[in-house]
Amino acid sequence: MTRSVSIFGATGSVGLSTLDLIRQHRSKYRVVALTANGNASAIAQLAREFDAEIAVVADESAYSKLKEALAGTGIEAAAGADALVEAARRDCDWTMASIVGCAGLPPTMAAIEAGKTVALANKEALVSAGALMMAAVHKSGAKLLPVDSEHNAIFQCLAGGKLDQVRKITLTASGGPFRSFSLDEMRAVTPAQAVAHPNWDMGAKISIDSATMMNKGLELIEAYHLFPVGLDRLDILVHPQSVIHSMVEYVDCSTLAQLGSPDMRIPIASALAWPERIATSCKPLDLASIGQLTFEQPDLVRFPALRLARAAITQGGAKPAILNAANEVAVAAFLNGQIKFLEIAALVESTLTAYLPEAPMNLDDLFIIDADARHYAREELEKLTSGN
Repeated sequence: MTRSVSIFGATGSVGLSTLDLIRQHRSKYRVVALTANGNASAIAQLAREFDAEIAVVADESAYSKLKEALAGTGIEAAAGADALVEAARRDCDWTMASIVGCAGLPPTMAAIEAGKTVALANKEALVSAGALMMAAVHKSGAKLLPVDSEHNAIFQCLAGGKLDQVRKITLTASGGPFRSFSLDEMRAVTPAQAVAHPNWDMGAKISIDSATMMNKGLELIEAYHLFPVGLDRLDILVHPQSVIHSMVEYVDCSTLAQLGSPDMRIPIASALAWPERIATSCKPLDLASIGQLTFEQPDLVRFPALRLARAAITQGGAKPAILNAANEVAVAAFLNGQIKFLEIAALVESTLTAYLPEAPMNLDDLFIIDADARHYAREELEKLTSGN
């Protein structure tokens, strides 16, 4: 049967990878909605290629250009935050949520509240609003399919298993480009060095997060919500080859691991076809050529972001949202040359200490906390830079 799909963030890397898979299996999928931030020409071209029902740009100033690009096609054009939410509520079988940042929260929540199957690639959504999002999932009966390679790996390893039979879930981390650097060497790291990830081709922000291991801390928060086995059963292990994406150990001491090449199309394909599988053009795993797989414990002294993320889970409430917002401010400051590499985590920690709001009860509360956290982070940034 043909599966109807909507892709939020269709012009981003995850969205384009999803469309690449659909392109290879056109008879299996029908595209309902495609959205972009403001690139009207790109989203119009994709909407034409995949004969979408509707194309939406978040930036309302791009609406006239989008409407003009789709004239005569029969494809509906829309713009603005409300249009994104309305598109998320449209009838379809499967929704890819890959809008970057908290801007992706309203349409993602709308799809969840409508009881849809949602493939989640928006890390910030679950980190900042995990409790709210999972409550909505339980209320509506929606199905949340993780797309992050680590969480998708856990999801696959849990197939046929039960959470109460799990002894431990282990997320693997590449360790980033500075895995073997000393603290003194890390103090001298430049933005150009930090964005050069050894295994994955990623944008600047997520590459910095990988280098500080904040990315793994954020993924720990995601795993806490997606797989509720308790924080004490969630672990992180450094695995430089990035071949094993995550592991699940059961009470009988059996450990299942999901392996694959570092290509995001593999976990996307898993979610797109679930509970079936589809062929991909990804590079097959060649263990003989890789030769060996190595592992080591993460160093919390050199990578304090992991400690901050675990503390944010323990403290709960608004802390994960503050962590996420402060980290975005800190990463931007590092990329702009305002602070040094090791000061990224220091800025996040000082913001977590300075800002102590109540837990968010809804998305409006969350957006206020996110904005206020950024304000506090910028104040902490001023203190930090004035001392440099």
